[in-house]
Amino acid sequence: MNRPGKIVRTALSLAALGLILVCLALALGVSSASRNKTVCSGLTVEIRDSSKSRFVSRDDIREYLEKGYGKTAGVPVNNLDLKKIETILDSQSAVLKSEAYCTKDGMLHIDIVQRTPIMRFQKGREGFYADAHGYIFPMKTGKSSYVVVVDGEIPLRLDGTDRGKSTSGKERIWLEQMTALVKYMSEHKVWENNIVQIHVEKNGDLVLIPREGKERFLFGKPGDAEGKFEKMECYYTGIVPLKGKDFYRTVDLRYNGQIICK
Repeated sequence: MNRPGKIVRTALSLAALGLILVCLALALGVSSASRNKTVCSGLTVEIRDSSKSRFVSRDDIREYLEKGYGKTAGVPVNNLDLKKIETILDSQSAVLKSEAYCTKDGMLHIDIVQRTPIMRFQKGREGFYADAHGYIFPMKTGKSSYVVVVDGEIPLRLDGTDRGKSTSGKERIWLEQMTALVKYMSEHKVWENNIVQIHVEKNGDLVLIPREGKERFLFGKPGDAEGKFEKMECYYTGIVPLKGKDFYRTVDLRYNGQIICK
């Protein structure tokens, strides 16, 4: 028989809920209005990868943004096209990924992750980096990374504007093989630290040049990296202790089951 009291309590609960919803709507409206009035107060750029090398600087990002997007300071935050800003920055050669967002104080934040090169192609005066995905991008003056240098008869058509992955079938296959070779070296630090240059002969054979010693390792084509490095290890652990350092000038790793030293 408490029905009238129950109805009253239900009505009060609904009224309280309605009041909460009204307050929430007002708060959102105030927040939205406040955001509409907020203008971009400045720009902060953060390079978020752990690489010691720097291929893009904060000033570079500001320059890319100014040229590609235009003015941001003083523009209402709601009018900033953050997706367009990210697209502009992601199109830059050395940028792997960017993220743009604004905070309540109107500050535009841009976080950058760089591409990490694993080798450098040197064709005359032109230099190009390649990352672990086979993405090629040109070197920039004043920016460098200590990675293995590949020179000689590089079978890639490169010019100062090239960037991206090779679309030619033969070039793509060769680049994939070279990427696998250098990745193998990076996974085995002794080779990454010891081999500083890879020279490409006219017939496509590779010659590996160590940091120390006069030996030149005739590697052949880029394939079968593991087997050839195993033979190189046998040379250093078995032959060098017997014959001495720099006794041989060439070490041929191209043939199955044998090492030919001259």
